[in-house]
Amino acid sequence: MSLEKYAEKRDFTKTAEPKAGLSKDKDHLMFVIQKHDASRLHYDFRLEMDGVLKSWAVPKGPSTDPKVKRLAMMVEDHPFDYRNFEGIIPKGEYGGGTVIVWDEGTYEPIEEIKGKKAQEKHLLQQLKSGSVKIKLHGEKLEGEFALVKTHGMGENGWLLIKHNDDFASKTDITKKDKSVLSGKTIEKMEKTSEKVWQHGHEEEVQSESKNKKKTQPKAAEEAVVDKLSDKQAGAKEPDVEKILKAAPKAAVPKNIKPMKATLVDAPFDDPDWVYEVKWDGYRAIAVIDKKGAELISRNNIPFDKYYPINNILKDWQLNAVIDGEIVVLNDKGLSDFGALQNWRSEADGNLVYYVFDILWYEGKNLMHLPLTDRQAILKEILPANDDRVRQSKVFAANGTEFFEAAEKIGMEGIIAKKASSVYTSDLRSKEWLKIKVQRRQEVVIAGFTKNTGTAKAFSALILGVYDGKVLKYVGKVGTGFSEKLQKELMTRFKPLITDKSAFDVEPDVDKPSRFRPQRLGAKPTWLKPELVGEVAFAEVTGEGVFRQASFKGMREDKKAKDVILETPNDTKNTVEEAGEKSPEETHEAIKPVTDNDRKTLLNPKDETQVRKICGHELKFTHLSKVYWPEDGVTKRDMFNYYYKVAEYILPYLKDRPMSLNRFPNGIHGPSFYQKDVKGKAPDWVTKTFPYTNGDGEHKEYLVGSDEAYLLWMASLGCIEMNPWFSRVKSPDNPDYCVIDLDPDKNTFDQVIAAALEVKKVLDALDVPSYPKTSGSTGMHIYIPLDAKYDYDQSQMFAKIIVSLVHKQIPDYTSLERTVSKRNGKMYLDFLQNRPGATIAGPYSLRPKMGATVSMPLNWDEVKPGLTMKDFTIFNSTDRLKETGDLFKGVLGKGIDLEKTITKAKNTFGT
Repeated sequence: MSLEKYAEKRDFTKTAEPKAGLSKDKDHLMFVIQKHDASRLHYDFRLEMDGVLKSWAVPKGPSTDPKVKRLAMMVEDHPFDYRNFEGIIPKGEYGGGTVIVWDEGTYEPIEEIKGKKAQEKHLLQQLKSGSVKIKLHGEKLEGEFALVKTHGMGENGWLLIKHNDDFASKTDITKKDKSVLSGKTIEKMEKTSEKVWQHGHEEEVQSESKNKKKTQPKAAEEAVVDKLSDKQAGAKEPDVEKILKAAPKAAVPKNIKPMKATLVDAPFDDPDWVYEVKWDGYRAIAVIDKKGAELISRNNIPFDKYYPINNILKDWQLNAVIDGEIVVLNDKGLSDFGALQNWRSEADGNLVYYVFDILWYEGKNLMHLPLTDRQAILKEILPANDDRVRQSKVFAANGTEFFEAAEKIGMEGIIAKKASSVYTSDLRSKEWLKIKVQRRQEVVIAGFTKNTGTAKAFSALILGVYDGKVLKYVGKVGTGFSEKLQKELMTRFKPLITDKSAFDVEPDVDKPSRFRPQRLGAKPTWLKPELVGEVAFAEVTGEGVFRQASFKGMREDKKAKDVILETPNDTKNTVEEAGEKSPEETHEAIKPVTDNDRKTLLNPKDETQVRKICGHELKFTHLSKVYWPEDGVTKRDMFNYYYKVAEYILPYLKDRPMSLNRFPNGIHGPSFYQKDVKGKAPDWVTKTFPYTNGDGEHKEYLVGSDEAYLLWMASLGCIEMNPWFSRVKSPDNPDYCVIDLDPDKNTFDQVIAAALEVKKVLDALDVPSYPKTSGSTGMHIYIPLDAKYDYDQSQMFAKIIVSLVHKQIPDYTSLERTVSKRNGKMYLDFLQNRPGATIAGPYSLRPKMGATVSMPLNWDEVKPGLTMKDFTIFNSTDRLKETGDLFKGVLGKGIDLEKTITKAKNTFGT
């Protein structure tokens, strides 16, 4: 390449990029790496050679890990003076965006060759042969690297590889994100767009106004997301190591089908949701292990056709199950479904697998983790050695703005996902929503027509969708076919031709309409309803027929029987059903609530206040009454706490009978348990569970439900929330087993030691466990059962575990139920696992000095020095913003009790 190409692509009256330049150093060759945020963020790797900078674009940036091979696409030569360029390339110009000098220094061939000219000659020969081996002496990069030309990525495809030397490291070197010249990050440089670095200092240049807002989206899905996702800058990244440690162990999930999104009619903004591109491709689950990989369609059919993606995944050397979408990108960076359908080899387009979820990783089930945790894990573990597999970008910003940008550049649509959503195989979830820019519909191809006198293979396809088991006619499509595609389709149609229509009522496919008043002589040829295609359309008529339909391609990943008419749901109602009701409607008398400002259900002044919660009026009285005298915590503070943590605590109260432990005068006043609410609750309290007391009287437990139920319980003086271990649908089958560590004269460090002994036993049995503080003096350890076993089985299992633990630490633990027989030792309580027994639920306040909270923990927090007062009404809500719900796995997949007990016998001889 020459500088002619470089000059041709630039208008030097508009860009401050240098035109030429020669090195004045007679002894050393120079290299530079520039970080460049253009249509996509990438790194430009440049080597001085033959008077210019030979240049490669490295999408993921350099790596110092020898196992990681970075794709490097060779681009046009750049002038030597370009090595000091950083600043802004104006929007609309070639490479428009922000540039910083990420690293610079000298380099030389690995072979010992004296003299700059001899080194250059040697390197030019290596360049020609497709293998350049060099030693870098930079401020960030040191040691030996190789540039190797690769096949399968076009004429300019190379790999940048670190050699295994003293400077090799698995640390992500790109985390060092500041310029070695100006000390600025890309983000800071973008804010100071009036200057570039030239001649050893910053100089003013002509550019657009600093303050002018960039509103034009870039010409690709990723470009839109790249810009909008900048709004997340500064957000705290989840601790992936902690998340993975806490995740339950599990075998590789089998026959997983993708979780699906519900179609809604309009975009929306909500801080509890994140937004992604709706890719126009084929959904694919990838099952990867160290022996190989397989891409599987939504119907569990292998996608062997897309061999380049399979080949990349096979080289990953990890064990994982991931979810994503296979697409072909056109020259504008937009996904092209037609090109994907016709893809046969690299010559047919740029095949990319966009990954957006991870379900299982290295023996850990991740499906019950919040979406944001799964995305953080994916970001951490996804290899970056080939740009044909990418993590689909996510942004937590403005859904409406993103949708408008998607509409401008011609994207199919956007996906909205509730940030806390778990992953459920084959579920069409209302916590995942899709909003389409273009109206699209999968259709069954039930026949075709051919107009009189036409030379085409067919004139239109006859379309249907299923309504139950009945195929309904939805019109025809006659556009969107090339001659080649028509011939290919006819080859597939011929074996399916039949004399009988598959529709419930045979349609008149040549019927005149106000849009086409004449008949065309289009006789139908009927097909067995086995093939599925996809069409775009303008609207659906009152008769259920698509208007202005255009064919987009065949759907190889969809069964005909699964094709139903997809009607958009109302966005507002659907978001509410997903659990995020509008604050203005749900809490009419409260100021609008956001993630960062769910602070005041009740104001600090009025003693009596009425609020509308979930459509019901609740009256809150005597709000200044002090419930925790030593801590100055009032009844008002208690209400506000439960209001703020409602989303965390309600999953552990919902559908469970509640024992109401009432403290109407605070923690030092008299208290009593109330089970029966029959005739004692407001009319809107309809969720109850019947029981009969010892006198044969019919009574009713209150059953946990929504915020209104939670706050009504609090208004009775229920400082703590005490739910059953089981739900009303399966009252004899608990969702979890609990080991209750109840100390007597023990130190809390001994409680911690006992908890860790419980974990050792459970880990040896591959049983997931979840610890929490009791909020009083002990700890609770939960084991998920998923309501598969009864209370007797749960109690038996708990007894086995505590017996094993007691054998390990008999000096300060006891299995004696009677307090006097424990001799001051800690009771390892397994008897809590019985019908009707309750303990304080996760996130519950406790009637103890300090206003403590029963707080779920990561196991790595369970260590000496932990105290109950680490988690109180004063700090728990801030903690939850950082940790999220650590207890979700408790309500997830239950253990196999029979296998676990068998393993206990084999492991411990019990």
